Amino acid sequence: MKNQTKSDICGKSTGAPVAAIRVRAAAGERSRGWLTAEGLTIPVALGRGGILANKREGDGGTPRGTFRPLRLWWRADRWPRPRTLLPVRPITAADAWCEDPASRHYNRPLRRGAGEAGDRLQRADHLYDLIIEIDHNTRPRVAGRGSAVFLHLARDNFGPTAGCVAMTRSNLLRLLARIGPRTRIVIG
Repeated sequence: MKNQTKSDICGKSTGAPVAAIRVRAAAGERSRGWLTAEGLTIPVALGRGGILANKREGDGGTPRGTFRPLRLWWRADRWPRPRTLLPVRPITAADAWCEDPASRHYNRPLRRGAGEAGDRLQRADHLYDLIIEIDHNTRPRVAGRGSAVFLHLARDNFGPTAGCVAMTRSNLLRLLARIGPRTRIVIG
C-alpha cells in the first residue's frame, strides 16, 4: 500500500476488488459512523436505531453482520452509468421493494404500477439515485427480520436512515469502483 493515494485505492475499476469494507458506529453517535476500505475512511449515516444484532422490520436499526453486495441499482435518467465490478440495473418507475413481512415477496424487488404498495426505488429526492443491494435477510428470508437494507446516498445533513448505510455521492462512486460481488461488508 506504500505510495497509494485515496484515488488509487477507490478511484478506478481496474484491479482486484477490495476484500472487505467495514462499517462502525461513531463514538457517542449511534446514527453516524465510519466506513473503512484499505486505508480509505469515509463518514456514513446509519439507521436511527444504530447498529443492531437483532434487526427487526421498522426498528430503524442497521443490521450487524457480514454481507455481500449483490448489484447496483442506478437512476440512468439522472446519472451516467458508474464504473463498478457489480452487476448493474437501471431503476425504472415500476421498481419497488417489498417491505411487507406477510408477503411471499418480502425483502425482494417488485414491479409495481401507479398506486400499488412497495418502497419505490425511483424517488423525487436523490437518496436512491445509487443503491448497492446487499444480501441482508436473503438466505433464508425471515419475515420481520428487516428488508430493503442498502448502501445509498446520504441526506445533505447526514440524517439517520431507516436502517441503511448512506454516504455522499463522491464517496459512493469511489467505493463502487473497487467493490465486487465477493467483497465482504462487515457492519458492527
